Amino acid sequence: MADITHDLADPRPQDAAEEKKDSGRKTTRVQLELMPQSMERLKRLREMTEAVSYAEVLKNALRLYEALIEEADAGNKFQVRAKDGSVTSYKIFGS
Repeated sequence: MADITHDLADPRPQDAAEEKKDSGRKTTRVQLELMPQSMERLKRLREMTEAVSYAEVLKNALRLYEALIEEADAGNKFQVRAKDGSVTSYKIFGS
């Protein structure tokens, strides 16, 4: 397995997690190692969503993931409605 390291906000080498203050906000820089297919998926999502950065894609993905987990924890189920109106249950997490 070949690991590819990409810094989402800055291509310069950084510590794995580096905290900094930017315009009064405290942020933490995170460096990820992604398999080539995961990096391609991230690139596609950035293009599809017209995100300005990989960090924006990941922040949006985390918000969505958190919301889905909260709904699942509340006992709610997920469904997909097709263009023709048919509805299919969509299993995202466990049982």
